[in-house]
Amino acid sequence: MYSGDTHLLVVDDDPDTSSSVCEYLGRHDFRVTSVTTRQQMLEVMGREAIDLLLLEPRLRGSEGITLTRSVREASRLPIVVLSRMTEEADRIMGLELGADDYVPKHCSPRELLARIRAVLRRCRAEVPAGPDRSVRAYRFRGWELNLRTRRLRRPDGADVAISRGEFNLLGAFLAMPQRVLTRDQLLDHSRVHGNEVYDRSIDVQIARLRRKIESNTASPSFIRTERGVGYFFDADVSILRG
Repeated sequence: MYSGDTHLLVVDDDPDTSSSVCEYLGRHDFRVTSVTTRQQMLEVMGREAIDLLLLEPRLRGSEGITLTRSVREASRLPIVVLSRMTEEADRIMGLELGADDYVPKHCSPRELLARIRAVLRRCRAEVPAGPDRSVRAYRFRGWELNLRTRRLRRPDGADVAISRGEFNLLGAFLAMPQRVLTRDQLLDHSRVHGNEVYDRSIDVQIARLRRKIESNTASPSFIRTERGVGYFFDADVSILRG
């Protein structure tokens, strides 16, 4: 695995191709994970937020083709097919199954990199109409909150233990960055109920959350106080969908 912010998942049972592709993309600021089977792919996608899937459609016969279809039916995750098959019929099949691009393995690493970046730009520019239920993770200054696995990851890749109340509260902030939220609004959005609801409980939760994500709790850079009103999250937040 190589370090970076944008996370690519490479699914290919050809070790030579997989190794060279991962090494090249890793040198260009991508975080790259490589697997060889469908089960490994599903395990990674179950615990990590993936930005783009790089898939060999001839994986173990026709398994890769089935994977392309099933991933597209289940999510909006960008898919780039990287295949040794170069016939027009193969390219058409890959695109019709839902791939965002089809790249032959004989192409240069620079072209592959350019194609991946183009797909990422195009997909991130798309804004779905109506309520968006496809958000799977938020990122801010190297941090990542995965909504599926309910994990908070630091910029160095380490997981941070987080309670249900802290997770819900942080999720509410990240969904509405730069917007001042009152204590009542935070109670509603974070769904902190039951024994966690008592006078000024939000202040207690925020103090605990600050200890998890702030480098200096005396002068917080993420969760700021708007005196007499509430709190706001003061950082740019990127959304991962799919």
